[in-house]
Amino acid sequence: MRGLLLRKLPSALLVLFAASVLVFGVLRLVPGDPAAVLAGPDAGPEVLAAVRARLGLDDPLPVQYLDWIGGLLTGDLGPSYVIGGETADLITDGLGATTELTLGALLFAVLIGGTLGILGATARRPWTRGAVRSLTTAALAVPPYVSGVLLVLLFAVLLGVLPPGGRVPLLTAPDLGVQYLLLPALCLALPSAAVLGRYLEDSLRRALAEDHVRTATAAGIAPRRILWRHALPHALPPVVTLLGIQTGHLLGGAVLVEAIFAWPGLGQLAEQALVRRDYPVVQDLLLLLVAVFVLVQLLSDLVHARLDPRIRWE
Repeated sequence: MRGLLLRKLPSALLVLFAASVLVFGVLRLVPGDPAAVLAGPDAGPEVLAAVRARLGLDDPLPVQYLDWIGGLLTGDLGPSYVIGGETADLITDGLGATTELTLGALLFAVLIGGTLGILGATARRPWTRGAVRSLTTAALAVPPYVSGVLLVLLFAVLLGVLPPGGRVPLLTAPDLGVQYLLLPALCLALPSAAVLGRYLEDSLRRALAEDHVRTATAAGIAPRRILWRHALPHALPPVVTLLGIQTGHLLGGAVLVEAIFAWPGLGQLAEQALVRRDYPVVQDLLLLLVAVFVLVQLLSDLVHARLDPRIRWE
């Protein structure tokens, strides 16, 4: 395991470096000037020059990049250009809400995807397998901005059992927090649950066709024991890798879902920062998402190696 971590770590650091260069460069290509936004529409050239000098925007691009990376390495993210306040404080305030939403969606994706995958692989009746296939197809075909509206209409407007939007922190009031979390987490989880369900179904079918599983079936071992003790452990390693990828998709999809359900997380912060050309906030947010995605992939590889003895032997 330690050798696997040492082999994966350099590539992870290289990905982070490449992402930092790409994020920094692409933002500078976006039309708009944060100095003009901050100074106002009536500001003259002298005022704009003074604002750009104060923000460091008149420095060469390599100098700006090195200043940004140096601040990240020392923990000093600097102030926000336009929104106001320290960038670290803004990200910290939204990070808890986005983490809460992502973890809730991940739980839904595992529960729904695992149930559909096992049911689709073990069901004997054709109509059951067809129903599972139809559900996963619908979850993949319907985009979150449509499923989110449908969920609000059904559970908030017609039934009136859940709030349509907003957030109450789980740690503050768990009973209310769960009610506000259910709809956005379910909306975010549906596509990932469908992908996990289909992949687990195919992986389980291959595992159930293995010789050792057929031998256990011929020996009279109960089907449930065969599923949980023999087939599922062999089907899980590639699914764990896919789960790491889907976790990154959940983080990216949270931006749209937060806008639909007025969830005050990093998605709303990213939208404000992009519209106002607030470079420090956008840069740090995008690099944070890449870092989390790389970390999740690294952890999923380690879990995969833990579940698959062939990787440990290598």
